[in-house]
Amino acid sequence: MYEGNYSDVHEFVLLGLSTYRPMQYFLLVFSTLLYVIIILGNLLVVSTVILDGYLHSPMYFLLANLSFIDLCFSTLTVPKMIFDMYNGHSTISFKGCVIQIFVLHVLGGSEMVLLIAMALDRYVAICKPLHYLTIMSPRMCILLLSGAWVIGLIHSVAQLAFVVHLPFCGPNEIDSFYCDLPWFIKLACIETYRMEFLVTANSGFISTGTFFLLVISYIFILFTVWKSSSGDLSKALSTLSAHISVVVLFFGPCIFVYMWPFPTVPVDKFLAILDFMITPILNPAIYTLRNKDMKLAMRRLSSHVLHLRKIS
Repeated sequence: MYEGNYSDVHEFVLLGLSTYRPMQYFLLVFSTLLYVIIILGNLLVVSTVILDGYLHSPMYFLLANLSFIDLCFSTLTVPKMIFDMYNGHSTISFKGCVIQIFVLHVLGGSEMVLLIAMALDRYVAICKPLHYLTIMSPRMCILLLSGAWVIGLIHSVAQLAFVVHLPFCGPNEIDSFYCDLPWFIKLACIETYRMEFLVTANSGFISTGTFFLLVISYIFILFTVWKSSSGDLSKALSTLSAHISVVVLFFGPCIFVYMWPFPTVPVDKFLAILDFMITPILNPAIYTLRNKDMKLAMRRLSSHVLHLRKIS
């Protein structure tokens, strides 16, 4: 079926964000600083939700899992990028590239479903408040989270099933700091137009469809609140604005990368920075700075830690 064999290419060269050495040093410091903030911010959200009993509710359970996925998302690519910029040269094995793509799409698919679960949670909380604890029970939360990971796994397996056996026998340079399907497929030794279309159909159309589904659901929630009581509209809008911001930050780059017919390397690299270094910082910031319960819980947690330090 294939004339070549992918065993001819044992590793890929990642060209990174820049090949200019002084720029690499700047990006090294910049990326390290952002990654430290990502770790601290998302771990703070997760630990606050776990340790504060007042936050043991469905919304914060889902939020803590979103922060965990964001942390994994960044950890998948950013530490290697920092190490590679420090060394001035970057390679990744064929198997390592495939594993990175696999985990990337598991996390991406899981976060996509988790955002749908968060939209469902807000719909029930705002439109059916009397039935909230009955519908969003601990069992339902576990089912939603398990479903998110299972669907993410299925999505990733379906993606790799198309490309894992492609032959690679020529160029092995990827003009990015991580492996993903659009660049991986282009290096194959065969005509890949049909394969690119299948990947676009799987990732691009699903991302676009889910994005519009979420936007419509949030509009429906606001319309329902407006019809029932105009006094609660500003409160609902304030609550949902954080969710809408996160949805736009997550789906915007995905839709552009997989659906835009005229990809350019500088734009792709900017979107990669947005995906792996900016969004994982903004997500916890958006939810904590706009949420009184989270801010109060963090104050209680910090007071408790200071009290323990004084005792010791």
